[in-house]
Amino acid sequence: MDATTHSAEVAAKARVERHIAVVGGGPAAHRLTEALISRDPADLRISVFTEETSAPYDRVALSRRFAQFDDELLLGDPALWDDPRVQLHTGTAVTELDVEAKTMRTAAGELIGFDELVLATGSSAPRPPIEGSEHIAVYRTLDDVDWLRLRAAELSEELGRPARCAVIGGGLLGLEAAGGLRGLGAEVTVVHSRPWLMNAQVDEYGGRTLNRLLQQEGYRLQLGHRPTRMAVDPEAGPERSRYTLEFAQAEALPADLVVAAIGITARDELAAAAGLDCAERGGVVIDETCASSAPNIWAIGEVASYQGTSMGLVAPANAMAEVVADRLSGGQASFVGFDTAAKLKLAGMDVASFGDAFAETPGALEVVYADAVGGIYQKIVVTDDATTLLGGVFVGDASPYSSLRPLLGRELPAAPGAFLSAAGGADLDLELPDDAQVCSCKDICAGTIRSAVAGDAGTPGCTDMTAMKSCTKVGTQCGSCIPMAKKIMEAQMSSLGLEVSKALCEHFGHSRAELFEAVRATQLRTFTEIVERFGSPADAQRNLGCDICKPVVASILAAQHGAEYILESGRGSLQDTNDRALANMQKDGSYSVMPRIPGGEITPQKLKVIAEVAADFDLYTKISAAQRVDMFGARLEQLPQIWRRLVDAGFESGQAYGKALRNVKSCVGSSWCRYGVQDSVAMGIRLENRYRGLRSPHKMKFGVSGCARECAEARAKDVGVIATSDGWNMYVGGNGGATPAHGQLLAKDLDDEALLRYIDRYVMYYVRTADRLQRTARWIEELPGGVQHVYDVVVKDSLGIGEDLEAAMAQHVDGYEDEWAATLRDPERLRRFRSFVNAPDAPDPGLAYVLERGQRRPATEQEKAEAVSGDGPVLLTGPRIPVREEMAREDAAHQEAARAREGAPVPDNLAPAEGSS
Repeated sequence: MDATTHSAEVAAKARVERHIAVVGGGPAAHRLTEALISRDPADLRISVFTEETSAPYDRVALSRRFAQFDDELLLGDPALWDDPRVQLHTGTAVTELDVEAKTMRTAAGELIGFDELVLATGSSAPRPPIEGSEHIAVYRTLDDVDWLRLRAAELSEELGRPARCAVIGGGLLGLEAAGGLRGLGAEVTVVHSRPWLMNAQVDEYGGRTLNRLLQQEGYRLQLGHRPTRMAVDPEAGPERSRYTLEFAQAEALPADLVVAAIGITARDELAAAAGLDCAERGGVVIDETCASSAPNIWAIGEVASYQGTSMGLVAPANAMAEVVADRLSGGQASFVGFDTAAKLKLAGMDVASFGDAFAETPGALEVVYADAVGGIYQKIVVTDDATTLLGGVFVGDASPYSSLRPLLGRELPAAPGAFLSAAGGADLDLELPDDAQVCSCKDICAGTIRSAVAGDAGTPGCTDMTAMKSCTKVGTQCGSCIPMAKKIMEAQMSSLGLEVSKALCEHFGHSRAELFEAVRATQLRTFTEIVERFGSPADAQRNLGCDICKPVVASILAAQHGAEYILESGRGSLQDTNDRALANMQKDGSYSVMPRIPGGEITPQKLKVIAEVAADFDLYTKISAAQRVDMFGARLEQLPQIWRRLVDAGFESGQAYGKALRNVKSCVGSSWCRYGVQDSVAMGIRLENRYRGLRSPHKMKFGVSGCARECAEARAKDVGVIATSDGWNMYVGGNGGATPAHGQLLAKDLDDEALLRYIDRYVMYYVRTADRLQRTARWIEELPGGVQHVYDVVVKDSLGIGEDLEAAMAQHVDGYEDEWAATLRDPERLRRFRSFVNAPDAPDPGLAYVLERGQRRPATEQEKAEAVSGDGPVLLTGPRIPVREEMAREDAAHQEAARAREGAPVPDNLAPAEGSS
């Protein structure tokens, strides 16, 4: 009997109560039960049998149990199990199945009949087939995590030191287990048979980037080797670990605790004993309807083998459950294949992949941004015409994942490179079609979210994520879809004229302005403290933040504690890519360096230094619109050497990488220009030196013109100053960019001190009250009363906070220290800029350049292809170009003298290499 005929017979029996038996109590069993009950069947009785003692729980979030022992991780609404049509039998193992008689027997000997049987027995965690494997723990269930948690604590207490733990397996589960154990204070070594971690999800470059990120976080890695034996030491103690993992060609690894997470083994023994067809590599063979080889028996989840593959991911399991629920209700749904998208749930790690991550589709093109030193790798895979999205890999910065994943298999609305955020791609405001899948775990499309916002005659709309989760179930499993779901919800609310919440993100219920004031009032200084006080939930173990809130908190802390180094006290991991490097990352993985040139004024001697630095490091140079010289193409490990040369010459960081004051543009003013009425250069320098380094909601640009002819374009700046014969006119809220805005006059004919006082108040008021990534023009537009309100606050002091705003600015000015100089002064800070490459002076084949107009620039993909075929320009690989020997020695001499004065050692990466040239 084929599945279609069977489905028709199922529908014909609608008046007869049918018993649906589900063997297994994991996420797939839960989803099947939920899907059946949602169809409101009057004829079904559902029995779920699980050998575990708890109700079905969220295995995707299993690692949370390490930190939160009382977190039961229950799936969905517990009221499901109170439905009179559902019976949940916990602690009940099914041991025998009779296909012909339609009966099954439990371990207690009870014989139970069924009309339809769904196998959802999941998988087991295998141990490596080596001597001593009986001493290896596994990571699969709540009981496993509870045992590991207690054992790690016992070992730490017994040994008087952190437990040494080895985790065999560097995939998703292995890294989650490693993260959980490390969170308990253990020393963790990850053992993996491949040269890079997560090799099933990410390609080699991404994997090697992940390797480095984990090592930076304190994990030890033993890669490219399989253990051959585990020896046991009966005289183990504080100095000697109980176990030793041995390898054929690697040094033995001592460990107090060994955990295996090396994949899954489908639990198909019940089916195999009953005569059902099972795949060669394990798993119950199913067709596109999820039917097994026996009538009335189905298989879903990890125990099911579809086209020879069993998959340990929740999205395919849920999809299979929906298919079977539909078929049992008389429908014609079919399973279309595996969604292999994955996102690593590990504190501090940002890793995701989806679709054809390895570009195996014929003709597939890879659009790549790679910086292994900086810890960022982003790749988008598209069709040969560069229009249709096939997949992606993201390591270190996975912010594009939630936006791109719903577009899988669809035509991209912009060029692929526009989605690579680390390469300067925009945060594109995508309008997803209604049928685009946003949540693969629950199969929720964009249209479902929009409909939930609108509601209907009898149901109010969902206008916050809590209500949206309850209504649609979106984001209730792995949670990776929440940013995109929230964006769709808010866009729909705006289109309907509804007020959109200003909550920063899922992890904070406050707006940026509210959070700024809360942190200012409480004087908190770390992300953990802020989460514990104001987070949602207020639990730093569970609330790890996201790509939205972490940089915002870093900016808030920098604005309030400007005297503190921005990459210390745990703030480094919160920063955006550019802030972490104190430089702007470019499309090829190199960095640009832009020293501050206050007011655009520079001496010939300083120009000479810039020219020499650019020549010695072979940097592409360009005079920017901000009256500065930008140098492109530096490697991360070269940055301190470049900074040293610039700092010694009197330069400092131009903060071109930060959401801060970028520059103050000025004309030559009354000093030289026959039309100038005030010294615009002197005022420009004064303003830039006063407000430099102040972190703000978005970048700020100032301009000072010496007369009404406005050569400095001051009215297109966030703060514009235009000279008059009686002083200065102050304009605010001018922006260039995609939505230009002219500055609006705030005050006229101000003397120098009044001008500074009003700018202090205005800038600090903006820093405190604007939303995330909100430029001053949009901020003023949204203020009640617009520029009149700004005038009242800044000039009239209507809120009585003028002195407080001035004092806050004075604190910033007094505490300011150049970030480049502060980095160079401290050897520990310089460690961030060391390369992990074994041969740092060897050309990098992944980087290619073309000479153009006397300078090198990154080669296009077409130029690279033409060079391979011999038809294109000669490419330079780099930017691994050595520094002149005499300059390298001079650099080292400068630093050695400085270190000697401060009594600090010279960092290895700044000392000249022997024989450098």
